[in-house]
Amino acid sequence: MIKKILIVLLFAFNIMAVGYLLLPIPTLPNLVNSVKSNEEGDTIQLANVSAYYTNMTRSEVIDFYKAYYSGPIRIILNHPPEKAKEIIRDTIQSYYFEEFVLPFKESLYINGFEWENDVFTKADNRVKNKLLFEGKEYKAKITIRTFPVSLPKRLIAFFSTEFVILFAIYSYKKFLKPKKK
Repeated sequence: MIKKILIVLLFAFNIMAVGYLLLPIPTLPNLVNSVKSNEEGDTIQLANVSAYYTNMTRSEVIDFYKAYYSGPIRIILNHPPEKAKEIIRDTIQSYYFEEFVLPFKESLYINGFEWENDVFTKADNRVKNKLLFEGKEYKAKITIRTFPVSLPKRLIAFFSTEFVILFAIYSYKKFLKPKKK
């Protein structure tokens, strides 16, 4: 009886999981109150990258993307700014670097550079990093990069993970669980 209940629960879980995996990835609009960059490295040179000059604060930027980048499961990670050089490009300036993960579907990386808060430049030298674009000064440059996962890869990754977890549980029960005396 318990095995039948577990099989039904596993089947129901898989139906919900496949439904989640079939949901489309959110489309992100351009960052509001900002100017989209057309500089080299911010357009077609790197896949799934776009950048914006803005006077928005970090919390305003993150809240904007939270509103559009949601789903039944969303994980938000705060990475050290140096990691932006590995994920986006090796010449990027960074003050904060956050990641929104929709498990098995996509990751959105948000890099923010605020020249007045640049921790890698001494306070008296920060003015040389002032952000000027098309004759206007901005407080921040936001660069985003997405890493989408195709539907077949989502399904393969999910069911492979599920198989490994179920195999580990089975192996534990069969071989490692202490025997009752």
